[in-house]
Order: sequence, then structure tokens, then C-alpha cells
Amino acid sequence: RAFSHCKQTPDACVWNQTEPESAAYHLPSLCFLRTLGVWVPPLYLWVLGPIYLLYIHRHDKGYLRMSPLFKVKMVLGFSLILLYTFNVAMPLWRIQQGTPQAPEFLIHPTVWLTTMSFAMFLVHMERQKGVRASGLMFGYWLLCCVLPGTSAIQQASTGSFRSEPLRHLATYLCLSLVVAEFVLSCLVDQPPFFPENSQLPNPCPEAGASFPSKAMFWWASRLLWRGYKKLLGPKDFWSLERENSSEELVSQLDREWRRNLPTCFSELLVFKNKGPNDVGPPETETFLWQEGPPRGPLLMAIWRVFRSTFLLATFSLVISDIFRFTVPKLLSLFLEFMGNPEPPAWEGLLLALLMFLSACLQTLFEQQHMYRIKVLQMRLRTAVTGLVYRKVLALSSGSRRSSAAGDVVNLVSVDVQRLVESVLYLNSLWLLFFWIAICFVYLWQLLGPSALTAIVVFLSLLPLNFFITKRRSQHQEEQMRQKASRARLTSSILRTVRTIKSHGWEEAFLERVLHIRSQELSALRTSNLLFSVSLVSFQVSTFLVALVVFAVHTLVAEENAMDAEKAFVTLTVLSILNKAQAFLPFSAHCIVQARVSFDRLATFLCLEEVDPRGLDSSRSGTQEKNCIAVHNGTFAWSQESLPCLHRAGAVPPPPLVGFLQCQTRLYGRRGVTFQGPVAYVPQEAWVQNTSVVENVCFRQELDLLWLQRVLEACALEPDVDSFPAGVHTLIGEQGMNLSGGQKQRLSLARAVYRKAAVYLLDDPLAALDAHVSQHVFNQVIGPSGLLQGTTRILVTHALHVLPQADQIVVLADGAVAEMGSYQELLSRKGALVSLLDGTRQSRGGREGEPAACTDDLGGCPGGGRSELRSERSIESAPARDSTTSEAQTGPPVDDPEGAGQPAGEDSVRHGRVKATTYLSYLRAVGMPLWVYTLFLFFCQQVASFCQGYWLSLWADDPVVGGQQMHTALRGWVFGLLGCLQAMGLFASTAAVFLGGVRASGLLYRRLLWDVARSPIGFFERTPVGNLLNRFSKETDTVDVDIPDKMRSLLIYAFGLLEVGLAVTMATPLAIMAILPLMFLYAVFQSLYVATSCQLRRLESASYSSVCSHMAESFQGSAVVRAFRAQGLFVARHSALVDENQRVSFPRLVADRWLATNLELLGNGLVFVATTCAVLSKAHLSAGLVGFSVSAALQVTQTLQWVVRSWTDLESSMVAVERVRDYACTPKEAPWSLSTCAARPPWPRGGQIEFQGFGLRHRPELPLAVQGMTLKIHAGEKVGIVGRTGAGKSSLAGGLLRLQEAAEGSVWIDGVPIAHVGLHTLRSRITIIPQDPILFPGSLRMNLDLLQEHTDEAVWAALETVQLKAFVASLPGQLQYECAGQGDDLSVGQKQLLCLARALLRKTQILILDEATASVDPGTELQIQAALGRWFARCTVLVIAHRLRTVVDCTRVLVMDKGQVAESGSPAQLLTQKGLFYRLAQESGLA
Repeated sequence: RAFSHCKQTPDACVWNQTEPESAAYHLPSLCFLRTLGVWVPPLYLWVLGPIYLLYIHRHDKGYLRMSPLFKVKMVLGFSLILLYTFNVAMPLWRIQQGTPQAPEFLIHPTVWLTTMSFAMFLVHMERQKGVRASGLMFGYWLLCCVLPGTSAIQQASTGSFRSEPLRHLATYLCLSLVVAEFVLSCLVDQPPFFPENSQLPNPCPEAGASFPSKAMFWWASRLLWRGYKKLLGPKDFWSLERENSSEELVSQLDREWRRNLPTCFSELLVFKNKGPNDVGPPETETFLWQEGPPRGPLLMAIWRVFRSTFLLATFSLVISDIFRFTVPKLLSLFLEFMGNPEPPAWEGLLLALLMFLSACLQTLFEQQHMYRIKVLQMRLRTAVTGLVYRKVLALSSGSRRSSAAGDVVNLVSVDVQRLVESVLYLNSLWLLFFWIAICFVYLWQLLGPSALTAIVVFLSLLPLNFFITKRRSQHQEEQMRQKASRARLTSSILRTVRTIKSHGWEEAFLERVLHIRSQELSALRTSNLLFSVSLVSFQVSTFLVALVVFAVHTLVAEENAMDAEKAFVTLTVLSILNKAQAFLPFSAHCIVQARVSFDRLATFLCLEEVDPRGLDSSRSGTQEKNCIAVHNGTFAWSQESLPCLHRAGAVPPPPLVGFLQCQTRLYGRRGVTFQGPVAYVPQEAWVQNTSVVENVCFRQELDLLWLQRVLEACALEPDVDSFPAGVHTLIGEQGMNLSGGQKQRLSLARAVYRKAAVYLLDDPLAALDAHVSQHVFNQVIGPSGLLQGTTRILVTHALHVLPQADQIVVLADGAVAEMGSYQELLSRKGALVSLLDGTRQSRGGREGEPAACTDDLGGCPGGGRSELRSERSIESAPARDSTTSEAQTGPPVDDPEGAGQPAGEDSVRHGRVKATTYLSYLRAVGMPLWVYTLFLFFCQQVASFCQGYWLSLWADDPVVGGQQMHTALRGWVFGLLGCLQAMGLFASTAAVFLGGVRASGLLYRRLLWDVARSPIGFFERTPVGNLLNRFSKETDTVDVDIPDKMRSLLIYAFGLLEVGLAVTMATPLAIMAILPLMFLYAVFQSLYVATSCQLRRLESASYSSVCSHMAESFQGSAVVRAFRAQGLFVARHSALVDENQRVSFPRLVADRWLATNLELLGNGLVFVATTCAVLSKAHLSAGLVGFSVSAALQVTQTLQWVVRSWTDLESSMVAVERVRDYACTPKEAPWSLSTCAARPPWPRGGQIEFQGFGLRHRPELPLAVQGMTLKIHAGEKVGIVGRTGAGKSSLAGGLLRLQEAAEGSVWIDGVPIAHVGLHTLRSRITIIPQDPILFPGSLRMNLDLLQEHTDEAVWAALETVQLKAFVASLPGQLQYECAGQGDDLSVGQKQLLCLARALLRKTQILILDEATASVDPGTELQIQAALGRWFARCTVLVIAHRLRTVVDCTRVLVMDKGQVAESGSPAQLLTQKGLFYRLAQESGLA
């Protein structure tokens, strides 16, 4: 041992032989330090140096110039080498002179000489490999300061400078040179000659930071200061390094994933040809795997890509835990020192310094671990998200049918997040067991066998925690079920709000939503109370274990007395133990959740992909007779489903209703060959959340002349001219600021702009009005259109265009019924003639009219065609009437702030949350409850303080006869104080949670009321996604996050006050140091909060863009593949993810900056407390010092969590701002009036009179209807027609007061409707819209929402519309639950149900808004017959774009520019040859 060696060579260690024994008693400590100083630095460098050399060799960053800093380092290093050469030569010279020398005088300088030479070699290699700041050399020079420092202290104490001047000078010179090298190691060298990131505009400053700056994250301070001074923008964020870029990370993971995949699951991704009779199992549920999840390949790929970062983080965590358990041992020695009056003060100061250094090293290594784990999480999220996105673009049709866009977004936003978060807890599964073992070893050393009682108490608490966790999870599941049910209902209400308002059903739906909400809040309330119990259990477990252990230790054995060391070191160890036992089940729970999410991800990544051999796009220059060739093709939705299109021959053109429906998404047993590029227009229009020009050009080079021709041909020029920013106007998410017709024409323009050789057009005319459809066909698709000379395959129900087709293919039952020219098929009198005859019959013999019926894909399971909205979008009343007005559902032309902004983009808050927001939340909680909550927190903290102070008095009780007096009393009072604290903690946390539930319920009710009372124009201007965000995400934040963050803030803030009081009470001198520490604390808090709030908001907004692009790409993957644009979309996704990372990375760095610096401040408080205790040792008791220091040790975490909780609370408070956004928006007229002018039964006859009526959709827009004066007699059937934009639907909206009159008035049976409550008015008028709307719930509820009719009446209505047998065959019959908005029913069935609903209302006024436009001819005949029988005596208004629906009306109103241009019977109007006649000509009726 070093001590024995020192004793054998007293002249080497004892420098004052005449010093008394009491002084020499302490010399082994200095000698031990000197021995450590001799051997630790060489061992450190020789062990880590070779590993470091290997690392920098593999990570070469470029060659550094020979800078002045490097030259000074080398000069000082060679000076040290010369000095140690002199130290080696001196003993050799003395031995040669015959003077005996101790071996260490020769060995030590030799070891240091070789080590110093190796150090200089490392400095040289660092310059060669581009290392600008070395952590290894920083640590080495820091350790090197120990030996010269202790030697200088020893030699200065001896006063033997005159006898050995050379040794003194050598020691002082060595200390100066080492300190100089240490100072230089804190600096950073110049950048390399050819840096890797030289092209980056704003490189991350981490690469150019010194080692102390890297260790304490000071290199991020400039960004934090910038965020404190101003709002952060994209230019303020650092550019991503290549190793953090999406392209690099995804390519690495994809490469490893593909490398592992062939051995296990490659058959899942390879298209397998099956025989014609092979039928597989039915489709599985979403993302479920029947034969075990294929997690192996993905797990191995992730490990191979990220293992080095994870292992380095784990190493940092292990080192941190070593220092974590060093602190209690040093505390034990310090309290032993305070209880012993003999040791000198410097020993106490040394222990205080060691405790401070241990705590600081624990902080630095722990924060480095957190930093590397957070970076790993960021990289992992990027890589897995990119892998999922690439999979989305390659999913087969069968795979897409087993998932939805929402499922994919859920996969990215929930499952990927769970997987990423689990990385933080992986090491907990094994490391926490070492924590527990070490804690019990400490307790055994302190208390002996009494420590075993701690195990008993912890084990006894486990069943309680397990029971609480299980019950809470049950209530949480119930809450989630109710939340999901509420979200579905709210979404349905918001998406069908026009129908709800048209019928006056707001109150009925509000009652349904609030009923579900009350059940949700009830489950949340119970869950929060159980959570309060679990928190108390966690907080009190330390107290219970301490109470039992202390009682057993002091009462069982009489000789066991309580002292400060046992009391407060035990509490410190128990706090670590309690953290471990609480963290372990939480970690296990997170890992289990992550495993489920990982399985879902792996299963999704192994879903079937499209067959790359299914389509072959050859160059147009190849010699091929046919432009498209299908050889014996059989197409199916998936490998398992039955064929929906077969017997497709090789003759051109190919058949293709089923093939066109999904194009590359369908499977073929034989390939489809195209000659030249392909352009595809899907039936359901798909547009991107970008500008108009980017939607049309679709990543191709911009040709302005060609773009102008395309827009004009697709009838988009008037729309674009009316847009705020023209072709640069941003389109909202899913085209929400466009009508259905605009989206379809934009989709067609994208295909036309491509200049492809083959065009696959899947019924693009179905969503267009007659005259717009005719224009588009003539200018684009027809023989003289822009696409002339190309191959065009058009799927259509517009039979009047068939004579202009070169070839016609008629499909029946999934096969080609006949094929040929129009005249050939007419002469055959086959399937085409039958189809034409059926259409004529449905029209009453009129020919040439475009039929708008849907087609059922025979043979395709669930393969009914998806319906499009018509030109008149339900989201946009202006769009119903005007091509010009359609465009203005986005920002108006005269709105400079909104110009060019997408309608789907929600506002991003800036700056700090205002005090009024906090006040509004506290008022919702209730001021009395809030004051009472603060009082409870104060009481429980007082009890906690008294408990610690009482324990210090117990520890200071004098020991008389081997035992303490009043031990039982001390124990009882200690237990009573602990119980009072537990009760106060439970009451205070429960009060916070109950107040949060109360506030959440009130704020949600206000939000719901504010939105429901808004006029229809509000919903036209506000995207549904923004509203849903308030009702789901923001409401969830108010429900859960705000109460939890409020609780954390109050607990930590009051705990911080307790620590400050304990330290200042024990050592009043410490307040002189606490004040500057608090100043620094305030500075760090201000910088962090201001910047972190901005970063969180920007990160959330940027990540929403990633999810939106993911969903958008999923919905348009067929178009992307058809245009061969996968690479461009992958690049776009990578750019969005990189933008998100540019915000995520500064945020995680800011978190680490705060945690590191505040923990170092907390460690400084510990050092102040211990130093002041040493200086005031004569006046302090060991128990009081233990109370002070143990409290100060807890403050390191408390300091940062106060700031983090405050920041989290402020970020969450943004949700309160957002749910209050609509409190001040304009509201519509009252739903009911106490003095209503209309007395039941009203209306009796249904006479409608317009007197100078006019309305506009928004104040800044012109009148949509103006100067209308007419009378509609009771029982009259009036048709209303006109071109798009004439004001037809606006007239119906004015009658229902969906838009209030801007001038004039409307009278019904002599009563002005402005004097009638909205619900009274709307309940007396029935409207059947074009788009049939059903709501989530039973069929009974959908037919009779207000529960006003008997079951017999409902069945009678169903029998009238010929649905009685169908409903009777359903499971549950009238109680059958409709999926979504009736997605499990056909369009015709839904329209007939809407008709039955109208029959039950039995009103005198009926409005038909193109109610038969989307149904087949048979259904149309049923509807017309039912209407003729039931509404024969009612006033009927028929709004139509197709003139054939108004020919049987007694009178027709022809609208033009918001006015009645013509009026009369259809026959009279045709003879006048005016506007009605021209419309009839365009429709083929005249």
C-alpha cells in the first residue's frame, strides 16, 4: 500500500521531522493524494490513449494548420519533457556521486517522461486528424495538476527551499507548465484546411467549441440569447450535419434492413404468381400479424446502425452512477468529520471539495448520456419515419386496404414516438438492479441487520402500487375509449355542419357530445385521484422505510443510538433506492408499450408491395405495335381477394375500368406494357398542400406558355385569376380551400402538363357541371383537344361523349363484355345498347344527356366506386355558385396577411403566454379552490421541513449509557409528521387534479358552444383540421398536461423554498453565496424559457408538416407511382424531416444546457452549505449539518425541474389560448326566440315571398344574390337552374338563413323569417342535399335524431323508400350501427335513408339540392316516385345543374349573376330561346 511505502521513506513524505505527532497523524492523506497524482495520470493516458488513437483514425476530420495554439502546446510539452529528463538525470547523477536515492525518485520521473512524450505524440496526431478540442487531453492535464500541486504544498510547508532549491524550482516550474497546458486545453484550435461542413450556411457551433464548452453545452448559449432577444426564424437554426440528415440515416437503416430481410421475410415483399383457382385467406385487420411479428430483421438493423452511439451513452451513464454512489459515502465521511472535533478544518474542506467534484462529474457524465441518447432518439425517429414513408409509396392495393392514412400517421406520430422514447429506458432494466444492490450494501454498513426491514417495507408496498396501477390503467382505458368516441362524433359534426345547421340539429348533437364528455371526465377524475394516491405512495415510501428502519435500529438493540451519519446518509441512500424501485416498473411499462409499437412497425414494413413487374413503361422509340398491351391480364385488389377484372385480351385498347381505378395498385398475372410515359387522373381528385403551379407542374420544369394553355383548357383560368396570389396561391391540406370540381380540374391539369404518351383518365368529368364538363372534354380530351395525338383511356358515365371515342370497351361482371367503335356496338345491340336503353328509361326517353350514375365494380370485394363531391363543395358556400367565388374560400383578395397562405395552416403562437391566459384558467378552476390548493401545498411542505428538522434533533440527542433518551417520543413524532405530510400531499395533489378537471370541463363546454353558435361562413373559412385540433389535441393538453405540470411546479417550487430555509437556518453565512446563485438561476431560467417555448411551438408545427405530407403521399401514392415521382417525393419528405430536426436538435441541446448548468448551480449550493458548515463547525451540531447538506443534495434536480415544469406549463398554456380563440368570433342569430312571430302550425301552406332579397357570403365580397323579388305559391314545384355562379344554392342558403340577408327580406306564409328563431325556421323546412349524410350511431338515430316518432312510423318511411327489407336483414335492424358516415352503405342506400328522414319530418317546404346527381338510374326512379307521392301538396324547390331534373316542374327560375333572368314553364322557356335554351343545348336536350 502507498501508506506503508510512505512510512518506510519518511524523508520523502514527512518534510518536518520536528513536527509533533498530532500534525504527522494527517500526513498519510497528503501522501496518498501524492501517490494518486503520480500513478493515475499515466494510467489514464496509457489506457485510453490507444483507444483514442483508433477512434480519431477512423473519424478523420481533415488536416489542421500549425496554429499558434498548437505551437505553444508543443513548446510547453517539450519543456515538460526536458524538465522530466532533468528529474531522471538528477537521481542518476546523485547515485553516481554515491548518494543513495529512493527508488521512486527514479521511477516516477521516468514514468512521467514516457507519458509526457506519448501526450505530445497524441497532440500531434490530433492535429493530423482534425481534432480541434480534445477531451482526453483536457482530463489528462487536469489530473496532472494533482501531483505538482500536492508536491508544491508539501515543499512549501517544509520551508527547505535553501537546502534543496533545484527540487523546489523544478516542482514550481512543473506546476506552472502543467497549469498552462491545462489552460490551453480549454481553448479550441483553428478549423481544418478542408472541413467537411464548409458548404453549410450556418454550421453547428459544437464542432468549433472547446471541451469545457462541449461538456457544459455553452456552445448553445448564443442561440438561447438570440431566442431571448427576438423571435427565432429558420435562419437562426444550425444546418444539419451529414450524420444527422434524413438521407444518410434512412439509407443506412434501409441498407441494413434489406440486408437482414431476405433470410426471414423476403417472401412478404415479393409478388407471388398464383393459379387462377388459388384463393387466400381474407384480409387481416390493420397491422396485425398472425404468425408472430417479424421484429428480428428491423431490430438487428437498428442495432447495427446506432449501436456505437448507444454504447457510448451507456458508458457515460455507468460512470455517472459511480459518482452518484460516491456522494453518500463522502457525506458519511463529512458528517463523521463534523461529529469529531479533532480533525483539522482542511480535511472538512477537502471532503466538501470532493463531494462537490463528485456531484459535478455525476452531472456532466449524466448529461452527456442524456445528450447522446436524445441525439440517438432524434436519429432513430428520422430513420424509421423515412423507412415508413418509403414503404407508403410502395404499398400494394391489398396492403392499402388493410390500412388508412390515419393509421399511417398514427404509426409515425404514436408508434415511432413510443419506440424512440423507450431507448431512454433500456439501460434501466439492468442498471437499476445494481442501484438496489448497492443501496442495500450501504444500508447494511450503516445500520446492520436493521437494513433488512427496508426490504420488507418495499415488498409490502408493491401490492398497493400494483393495485393502484391496474385500477388506474382501467380508468385510463375507459377515458381513452370515451375520448375516441367523442373525437369521432366531433369530427363527423364538423364535417357535416352544413347539414346539421340546415336541419337545426345543433342542440341534439351538443347533448350527445357533452354526455360522452361527462363520462370521459368522470373516468379522468377517478384516474387522477388514483394517481394522487400513487404519488403519495412514492413520496411516503422513503419516509415509511426510514421510520421502520430507525425504529428497529434504535429500539431492538439498546446499544444502537441514532446519529447524524446514520440518519441523513440513510435518507440519501433511501431516496436513491426509492427512485430505483419507482422507476423500474415505469421503465418496464414503457418497454412493453414500445415492443407493441415496434411489432406494428415491423409488420407494416413487411406488408406486401406493388409488383414492379406488373407495369412496364417502355420508351416510345421501341418497335411495338400497340401503345398499351395487356396479355391475358387478371387484376385483383390483393393476392388474397377474388379477381375483379379478368380475360383482358391483347388487342388494343385494353379494357380498364378496374385497372384504371387503381392503376399500378392492382395485381396482374401478366404484365401491362406501356409505350412512353404515363399520366394518371384518379376518380377521387388528389391535390398537394402546395401552390397551384407546383400542383400542376408536379416537380417538372416550369413552361409558362404551356402552363397557360393547360389552365385555360382545364377551365382553371378564371379560378386562378381570382386567387389571392394567382398561380402561387397555396392550396390547403386535402384541397380544403377548393371545391370538388376545382380539385378535379387541377388533377386533370397536372396530367395534361406532363405531355405524356398515355393518359389514364378515371371519370374526371363526374364532378363537373354540364357546361364545364363539355368545355373540358372539347378542350382537353376530345379529338381536337390538347391531348390529340396521344393515347387516352377515359372511364366515364357521360354516355354522350361515346360517339367521339375511337374504341369503346364495355365491362360487365369484371370482364370485357364487348369492344369496338360506337357504330359497331350500336349495330350489335349488345351491352352498350342495353346500357343506353336503361339510361333513356331513367330520363323518360330523353337522349344525349350525360348520365351521372355510379358503377359497381363487379367481382371486387368492397370495390364500389368512391363518390366525389360535385362542383358545389359542402365546405364552401361560395363554391356552390361561382367559379370565382370558389377560389375565395381561402384568403380574400384584399387580405394582404392571408394572401398566399394555405387554408389548412394553423397559426403559430409567438412570445410568452399572457397573464390573462393564466387568469382565465384559474377562474375556470375557481379562485377559492386555487387559494385552498396553495394553502395545502404550504402545509405539507411545512410538515416536510419539520420532519427533517425533528430528525436532526433526534440525531443530536446525547448518548447516555450507550443509548439516547426519549427515543420512543422522537420516533412517534417523526412518524406523525410524516403522516401529516402524506395527508397534505394527497390533499394538495388531488385538489390540483380536481380543479384541472373542473377547468377542463368548463373550457371545453365554452369551446363547443362558441363553435356551434358560429355561422356557416366561419366553417367555410376555418379548416376542419384546425377545429379538430382544438377539440382533440388542445383539449387533451388542458385535460392532462396542465394539471400535471401545475402539480410538478408547485411541488418543486415549495421544495426549493424548504431547501433554502434549511441551508440558511443551519449556516446563515451561506446566504451570501445563495444570492448570486439565485441571480444566475434567474438568468438561466429567463434564457431557457423564452427560447424553449418558441422551439417547442416550431417543432410541433414542423412535425405536423411531416405527418401531413405522409398522409398526403399515402392518399396520392397511385398518382406518384404513375408519374414515376417517388424519388422527388422522398426528397421532399427528407427535406421536411430535416427542417423538423433543425428545430428538434436545438431544443434537445437547450434542455441539456439548462439541466447541466442548473445542476452545477445546485452542486454549488451543496459546496456552499458544506464549506460554511466547516467554517462554523464550532457552533453547529452534526444533526443540523446533516439536515442542511442532505436537503442541499436534493436541490440539484429540483432547480432544473422548477424551470422545466414552468416551461412545460407555459407551453401547455398555449392550449388554453387556442381553445379560447373562438370566444370573440361573430355568432349567428339566436336559435330560438321567446316571442316568436311564427305560431304552430306554421307554415300552413308553404308560400314563399322574396322582397328585394340580396345576400353576400362575406362582407368584403359582392352580392351573390341581389334584387330578387318573386312569389312562390303554396304547393308549387319550382325548378331553379343556372350556370355555375348564378346564385342557385345561395338562394336556398338564404331561405334557411345559413347566410343572413344583406338587403330585403323573405316571408313564409306572411311571417318574415328574420323574426323567427333559427331552429324554429330550419325545423319547418326540409332539404335533401346531393351528398347523402349519415352520422355515427344507429340507423334509428339517423332517421329520427330528435326521437319524435314511433318505430312503426320509422318502418313505414323505410317501406315507402323500399328499404324495409334491407334494414330488416341487417344485424340489429334499426339499431344497426353505421360505420363512420355510412361508409358501409352504398350511395343509393344512403340517399334513400336521407329521403326516409325527410319523409318523417313532414314539412310543408322541401328543397332538393341536386339530390339525385350521385345515384344510379334505378335509385333515381325510386326517389322521384316517393317524392311525387309524399310531397304532392308541398312547396318544392328543385335546385339543379342538370336540366332533365326540372322538366316536370310547374315553373323554372333561370338564375344569372345573382338575379332571376327568366321565369316560366320549361316549354315556354325553350320557345323563348334565351338562357334556358342555351343551357339545354349544352346539355344535349335541345
